[in-house]
Amino acid sequence: MRIKILKFGGTSVDTAEHRQAAVKRVVQARAEGYDPVVVVSAIGRAGAPYATDTLLGELRSVDPAAAPEARELDLMMACGEIISTVIMAHTLKALGYRATALTGGQAGIVTDEVFGDARIVSINPHYVISTLAEGSIPVVAGFQGVTDPGTGRHGAITTLGRGGSDTTASALGAALHAEAVEIYTDVPGVMTADPRICPGTLSLPTVSYEEIAEMAHQGARVLHPRAAEIAMEYGIPLWVKGTETAEPGTQIAGSAAELPHRVTAIAHMPRVAYLALRVPYREDRRRLELELFKLMARVRVGFHLLRGSPEVVGFAVAHESLNRVTDLLDGLVLPVTREQGGTRLYLLRVGQGGSRSEVQSALLSASGASAEVVMADAETVETCAMVSVIATRVWETPGMGVGVLARLRDVGVRVLQVADSPLSLSCLVHENDTQRAVHALHAQFIAGAS
Repeated sequence: MRIKILKFGGTSVDTAEHRQAAVKRVVQARAEGYDPVVVVSAIGRAGAPYATDTLLGELRSVDPAAAPEARELDLMMACGEIISTVIMAHTLKALGYRATALTGGQAGIVTDEVFGDARIVSINPHYVISTLAEGSIPVVAGFQGVTDPGTGRHGAITTLGRGGSDTTASALGAALHAEAVEIYTDVPGVMTADPRICPGTLSLPTVSYEEIAEMAHQGARVLHPRAAEIAMEYGIPLWVKGTETAEPGTQIAGSAAELPHRVTAIAHMPRVAYLALRVPYREDRRRLELELFKLMARVRVGFHLLRGSPEVVGFAVAHESLNRVTDLLDGLVLPVTREQGGTRLYLLRVGQGGSRSEVQSALLSASGASAEVVMADAETVETCAMVSVIATRVWETPGMGVGVLARLRDVGVRVLQVADSPLSLSCLVHENDTQRAVHALHAQFIAGAS
């Protein structure tokens, strides 16, 4: 079999007209001698009747004060993709093609038990292969899998996190030894910036696996980073194409290490909160920082823009994670063993502090503990965004950081924090400066360089 995976995003299957365009892509793959396997996302975006956010809103409206359990949230979130899968399969059938709708579990996708952000641990695609052998087109629900029935949870439905349908497509491509994975969306390929906020963006003909993964990690909503990582690991050619355009799209292949310096794109991540924890004793900062990030890793909270000045531990988190991080850190007591002996107990207080930090402080005072108790206050800036220049060989390009900061200063954008990596230079800005920052950097480093 010559298998090709075709993944269609929510805006590619949200109307009959869009589904007809998607079907044309599937039929074209068959005409080219491939056995197509279709993966679909939930229909539409927030506000659409069967979009994931709409379904979650319906669940939470039952009692806004009572948070649903993660297991039930995954059951609800999986519904959007299942509905989309059945409708897409029926569309193919109505046009005279045999098709079979499959949930992620029916497609053999087994995950760990981290509801809401599960990782695929294995795939047994025998049902997909047998469906293809029968001459039927498998249409698989993206974004979901099931836990191993042997764990005692009896195959509980899990979801793979935002953008997880891309991961489904890449993982199935690896399991089925596909010749290519094609991601279809409402833009003609991987763009040099978000065209919704930046005019004059370009579609890139090729990008490396590392570049696309970096773009995704820095907020570009073109592809889930795990999808790029899986494709890179198994050497699967990956394409991003527009469902309704004749443009060739963007091929994702090769290694960034083989490329000269170039600025690839400007990515942005809206709705970011920044926390700065002040550490009174400089000698304790590294140990406190280590314990803090070990804790956040255990609860799987991602962070960006790590700042390690002598007296501050700073980092950014997605705004949707802020309440969780605040609940986790406010009132937390972290013991730090000093090099010269003894222990300091750091009591964390986030913002103005809540009842938890006050109670902890009172308990520590009443306990008569011999260890020194130190209050560490964390300031929070909630309305931020992260704007990143994605480029190869960042660390080998003198003056790049100065150029970025100078350009933002020239257009009146205040930079709150900066961080870099081999493939990006990221700036934390106030959220209302996002569009101005993206436009200025795109004009300077991409439009101005072409």
